[in-house]
Amino acid sequence: MPAVTGKLAAASLALALIAASTSTASAQKKYDTGATDTEIKIGNIMPYSGPASAYGIIGRTEAAYFKKINDEGGINGRKINFISYDDAYSPPKTVEQARKLVESDEVLFIFNSLGTPPNSAIQKYMNSKKVPQLFVATGATKWNDPKDFPWTMGWQPNYQSETQIYAKYILKELPNAKIGVLYQNDDYGKDYLKGLKDGLGAKAASMIVLEESYETSEPTIDNHIVKLKATGADVFINITTPKFAAQAIKKNAEIGWKPIHFLNNVSASVGSVIKPAGFENAQGIISAAYLKDTTDAQWANDAGMKAFLDFMAKYFPEGDKTDGGTIVGYGVAQTLVQVLKNCGDDLTRANVMKQAASLKDFRTEALLPGIKINTSATDFAPISSLQLQRFKGERWELFGDVINAEAGG
Repeated sequence: MPAVTGKLAAASLALALIAASTSTASAQKKYDTGATDTEIKIGNIMPYSGPASAYGIIGRTEAAYFKKINDEGGINGRKINFISYDDAYSPPKTVEQARKLVESDEVLFIFNSLGTPPNSAIQKYMNSKKVPQLFVATGATKWNDPKDFPWTMGWQPNYQSETQIYAKYILKELPNAKIGVLYQNDDYGKDYLKGLKDGLGAKAASMIVLEESYETSEPTIDNHIVKLKATGADVFINITTPKFAAQAIKKNAEIGWKPIHFLNNVSASVGSVIKPAGFENAQGIISAAYLKDTTDAQWANDAGMKAFLDFMAKYFPEGDKTDGGTIVGYGVAQTLVQVLKNCGDDLTRANVMKQAASLKDFRTEALLPGIKINTSATDFAPISSLQLQRFKGERWELFGDVINAEAGG
């Protein structure tokens, strides 16, 4: 009898240990709305139509990359359910789509939604709901404000840093420049303009001869280019989105205006801007880069570029490899995958932000050599380095050193 009792006691102990271990395992898994044992539901908003529709390829690249990840088994065994909606670059529509994603689709977070005005329209809503607005696809300086907006984080270098780099170059190489500026009349354009003025410092007032703004509702910016030429400006700062950037390059050629031309990074795509504007019209344009360019022969044997091209061939064969949007979508998607891997089984919204704010010297295959992603609880600006580039022939040529230029709001 004692032997039987002993066996029963041992069996009871074993069952208790199993129950305890099962309880511990389930306790380790933490989920918020949008995450389960099998799925991570991610929201996204892109301008698949409207004046900024050239950027829609970013969302399509991300969808293709997440399909690749799912085919390989997902992230920690969970498949990504990527829900992407069109807002036509219209802030009221962005608000509508964000509410739909959060309240109806019940996503874990919204990832890489595009545009400064659209993201500005939903920033307070996302933070009041405590839903991550993660790696927004805009370089506005305002996204690096963890104190006031702890649920919003950027990804790309900020606009003010970029134009400060152009300003430093102008002050050194073109100290007597007469500068004409064309900028989009919204938060995006004004952020770039502020960086330029801050970079020029006391000389801004005398060097800038005209600040000309345009609205995204305008069909063409030709009249603005004519007005800028009439000032006699010999340096042109082109702060435009792709459709208008291509128009500006073309119009400059048509009217024979040949200033030193600086083009903002977000419109430096060979596929969606330079090629449509005409390679012959883009010679000598200066921009800045943080990602590898598929048209640059120096990456022909680069392992990261080979991996990107293999991905494009298999998962997004219809995508334009020369469009800068594809390498952007690929790089930011890789960054998100790393964050989600780091989350482990704690897929709460708070932990997603915690892991996004804990990246140390992370590199995607898309970044230029020497550029790394770093974040912290007090620094929500993952990438803060750029390298100048000049257009020659049918591609960009990098020059100078990688420059770290962090700008404050």
